[in-house]
Amino acid sequence: VNDTNLLKRFDPPSAQHLLGTDEAGRDVMARLMYGGRISLLVGLFGAISAALLGTLIGLMAGYYRGRTEAVLMRVTDGVISLPLLPLLIVFAAIDLQKLGFSQEFVRSGTANFLRIVIIIALVEWTTVARLVRASTLSLMTREFVLAARTQGASARHILTVHVLPNTTSPIIVALSLAVGQIILLESTLSFLGLGIQPPTPSWGNMLNNAQELISRAPALAFYPGFLIFVTVIAVNFLGDGLQDAFDPRAESH
Repeated sequence: VNDTNLLKRFDPPSAQHLLGTDEAGRDVMARLMYGGRISLLVGLFGAISAALLGTLIGLMAGYYRGRTEAVLMRVTDGVISLPLLPLLIVFAAIDLQKLGFSQEFVRSGTANFLRIVIIIALVEWTTVARLVRASTLSLMTREFVLAARTQGASARHILTVHVLPNTTSPIIVALSLAVGQIILLESTLSFLGLGIQPPTPSWGNMLNNAQELISRAPALAFYPGFLIFVTVIAVNFLGDGLQDAFDPRAESH
């Protein structure tokens, strides 16, 4: 994927290189496939991390009510009101070495991956938190929850056995819709040079590398941009389909 061959720079598509080569003689198709894996993993792990954090906050806000709910929901509203892209840029620019991490780890691909996942999770949990809180508030008035509380069941038991299983539908829908948005955010950060760092390819940093070559090799910008577009559309369609499947009010066809 990262092997260079300066004698084969900008080679056209051939049997050996189906989509040609880039400015360093690297196989474009191999880098697109590897970069797609990175972008999709960031989207998936970022969405799962955000869903876990949002679910925890939503359950606590919906169950404990009162001051706890007020504080958690005001924090949620505060995060929603923050400008997303500038906030992501600030987080991405934090020097990990000043936080105590070794220089070797900071320069590794794992550090870049984990940094993006954590940053995105810190700003993308709000939707899940609001959905889970609303579902929890509704479920707390249901007969089976009231019966469990009457019998002296603990809050942990009620939340894990009675409430959480009945909130999985909105969580799954929100998670699937978040994947597409997170892929776009990762691509934006990588395009700005603050996401996945070269030589590790992602669709975002491949676009960033191609912007200076757009006049000479426009295909290098078209391929990753088109794949981002198709992937986000596909994930959004999946989210819409799951929403229809889990919506009890949806009409059966």
